[in-house]
Amino acid sequence: MKNPLKFIQEVKQETFRVTWPTKKDTMMGAVMVFALASIAAIFFLLLDQILRFLLNLVLTISF
Repeated sequence: MKNPLKFIQEVKQETFRVTWPTKKDTMMGAVMVFALASIAAIFFLLLDQILRFLLNLVLTISF
């Protein structure tokens, strides 16, 4: 990097070329992230409960 002022000007020009998402796109993305995180949380909760039940079943079997 030879000239810091030229670099800053190029960065400024590049920011004008960026296509920023609309408010609708941002909200839709946030809703999708929340929905998928909720589905994953419910899946792991159910998996944990099933494994806990099976482990308790195995440990309570007496010979």
